[in-house]
Amino acid sequence: MNVDDALGSLDRAREHTLAIIAPLSDLDVSVQHDPLMSPVIWDLGHIAAFETLWLLRNLHGPIEFSEMPGTYNPFEHPRSTRGLLGLPSLDEQRGELARVRAEVSARLAKEAFDADSPLLRDAYVVRMVAQHERQHQETILQTLQLKQGAPYAAPRAWRVPDSPGRPLDGAMVRCPGGPIRIGTDDRTESYDNERPAHEVMLAPFDIDVSPVTNGAYLRFIADGGYDDRALWSDAGWSWRCETGIRAPKHWERDTQGQWRARMMDAADVVDPLRPVCHVCYHEAEAFARSVSKRLPTEQEWEAAATWNPHTSSQQAFPWGDHPLTRETANVDQLGFETAQVGAYPRNVSPIGCYGMIGDVWEWTSSDFGGYPGFAAFPYPEYSEVFFGSEYKVLRGGSWATGADVARATFRNWDYPIRRQIFAGFRCARDA
Repeated sequence: MNVDDALGSLDRAREHTLAIIAPLSDLDVSVQHDPLMSPVIWDLGHIAAFETLWLLRNLHGPIEFSEMPGTYNPFEHPRSTRGLLGLPSLDEQRGELARVRAEVSARLAKEAFDADSPLLRDAYVVRMVAQHERQHQETILQTLQLKQGAPYAAPRAWRVPDSPGRPLDGAMVRCPGGPIRIGTDDRTESYDNERPAHEVMLAPFDIDVSPVTNGAYLRFIADGGYDDRALWSDAGWSWRCETGIRAPKHWERDTQGQWRARMMDAADVVDPLRPVCHVCYHEAEAFARSVSKRLPTEQEWEAAATWNPHTSSQQAFPWGDHPLTRETANVDQLGFETAQVGAYPRNVSPIGCYGMIGDVWEWTSSDFGGYPGFAAFPYPEYSEVFFGSEYKVLRGGSWATGADVARATFRNWDYPIRRQIFAGFRCARDA
């Protein structure tokens, strides 16, 4: 990517933000639809405040994230309390986004992207701000999926394709293991927790050809998976008993006893060909045990996605080094739904795994931590403060992930009980 590409990423991000919020009213954005999520207006203010912090106040560093203005500092105001803040109207916040962007555009037009500055080299800080906005778009979409009152009227800009065939539920392929390169040394767009690239030694393992489908998950439900204590970890069973949950989030039975799923304002009978979505780590783990499998580690996941055993080399994407497009994988948000497994025939890794980028984030069994040699940059509050056993890593991106973010080395993380994220999974087992 050159500097012009980086500047273009800011424009692409803003186009999507404005498209996503276009159907919303002042009430829609000011209500706290769920205690897990911020009011949408807070996310919009945080986007503007983050852009101000990094692209206006100090392009050259060093800078402390704690300098973020108080209202929009996520560490000062947990999500559950943000609905109590004095927040602006939607028109006022749109105006603030536009005002900040105009100042940023004028500033960047005069900026020398100094190769001696880690922030300015290759316009890294510009891409970081664009990616941050993209990530908050996905957070906003999670909120809108939880929207109280009338469902969010998704402004669909395209239709996802149908699959030409049926998925091979439960089919697996083998990764031969061995010394495999994980992570990246890229400093043009990758986050600190993706670096540095390093070699891991993996034993051979088998991994599902595709993410687990709704059809397979319906069988898990019908076979009593939610009531079989032997399938659940202690923490998982405690969660299951406390919540009483018996199906993925946003699934309900209709009067005929059929399961129906809702994605934004679209509700229909559960499509058995789509990947299951809105399940937590505990549900994924229990399903894996029910079929005598397990969840992959994140190293196994990345090896299955990017390692080419024929050339003993790492690829940028499962399909090779060609850039990600909407035609390659189901990403970039404005289709507003998952696609049937097999709908994107190019989205296949060297060992034959389908769909490792897009549609649904995939839970792994790994705790979130730094790679060997990790160094926080440009601020520890992005990832380092979250390292520990409380969080599980998810990989691969979802339909709601911006195309500028959905890369094979990207690491997402969340609590194992979370179901608001657009997450599914695939299974693995020892060879």
